[in-house]
Amino acid sequence: MSSDIGARAGTPASGTPVKFQSGGEAIVGRLFPAVFGDGPAPGVAILGPETFQKEQAPMQYARRLSQLGYTVLIFDPRYRGESGGEPRCYEDPLAKVQDARAALGYLAGLEDVDAGWLGMLGICFGASHALRVATDEPLVRALATVTGHYRDPAADVQWLGSEAAIAQRLARGRAALAKYEATGEVDYVPAVDHARSDVGMPGEMVWSWYQLWADRGLWDNRYAVMSDAAVLSYESISAAARLTKPFLMIHADLCAVPDSARRHFAVVPATDKQLRWEGQTRHMQYYDDPAVIDRAVCSIVEWFSRHLRPCEPARADFGRPEEQAHVLKPRLSTPAR
Repeated sequence: MSSDIGARAGTPASGTPVKFQSGGEAIVGRLFPAVFGDGPAPGVAILGPETFQKEQAPMQYARRLSQLGYTVLIFDPRYRGESGGEPRCYEDPLAKVQDARAALGYLAGLEDVDAGWLGMLGICFGASHALRVATDEPLVRALATVTGHYRDPAADVQWLGSEAAIAQRLARGRAALAKYEATGEVDYVPAVDHARSDVGMPGEMVWSWYQLWADRGLWDNRYAVMSDAAVLSYESISAAARLTKPFLMIHADLCAVPDSARRHFAVVPATDKQLRWEGQTRHMQYYDDPAVIDRAVCSIVEWFSRHLRPCEPARADFGRPEEQAHVLKPRLSTPAR
């Protein structure tokens, strides 16, 4: 997808730095204003995978969505990246839900964003968090998820190997949390490793992707052990069972726990929901494969154009967004507040 459109509109390829508050912490994000359209644009907030930073998969989607008429906010959740919060590299699903709701509130307060037309996008673990955000946050009008790692007990067994392994990690997480609360000391393990099973995100496939970011000094390969107490106490199936808003799920056979994705989709009571199953597409391709991401974004834009106020070009053929871009009216950016 062409990147010259954002440059013509005066928006840096990495977005405009912004800050907002969540849970008493400063959250640092990047805003990608809609490139075209008249009047306030629909807005989208994005939640990424476990241990994510905004420059990873979320930025890939933000750049593309902004080129297609949406103002997009990506951010580092508290405890990671440029955002505040201690201890560092602590994973707390409920904190991420709160951060996402604060991000939506920030978007709603921008003059160039139509607060009545906000969408939520979740990627991998972010999909399980986005389900709760969309279910409970009145600002969200529509939800899309991509290669979601959805959370229920059966999914956790598939992820970590056995109920005994889950119990062991939950116990160590609670012990580490008690230690932190008593002494302020934080126990860490790597977030990824090619061989170790006690890391935050076990598996050679995950390691092979994230380690490249760590090697370049762009991502901290640490995982606070106390995270296990929060992560393994979280589930998303109950939020899915309450979701009544329009819901698009994009998944595939080689994505995270496909059986859990089907279970989650089945329990969603929304009458307007769609499952797009993309065959043998691999999980990590949705993070950085341009062709796969372009295809996913076309599906997302088609969905959001039905449920968020569509800009004029949103009625065109979404299968060829790079050709549409040449006839779109550039939007004049205003400084983010």
